[in-house]
Amino acid sequence: MAIDPDFQTTRQKVADHEGHAVFGPEEKPAKLGIHGTWVAVDFDLCVADGACLDACPENVFAWLDTPGHPASEKKADPLREEACIFCMACESVCPPVAIKITPK
Repeated sequence: MAIDPDFQTTRQKVADHEGHAVFGPEEKPAKLGIHGTWVAVDFDLCVADGACLDACPENVFAWLDTPGHPASEKKADPLREEACIFCMACESVCPPVAIKITPK
């Protein structure tokens, strides 16, 4: 299963986190939703292997602790979403296909 490519229209924005949107459902700690708008990470699919952090030339991602989540206890959070240059490196290396880049 991959991130919903239509999440901006199929999911409701439920919160803001560190300057980016969160699209639900969000039922902590088991469901954390999708974080980000044009650099979006499905926190429920993210397995925290770190490939996106290593691949991103602009350091868009930072680790966020998510204790109790069944997939992993940390996530790659798009904290610097505005710095994205849309190179797609993170999306191409994500093993569970948890990232969706949508150029502005």
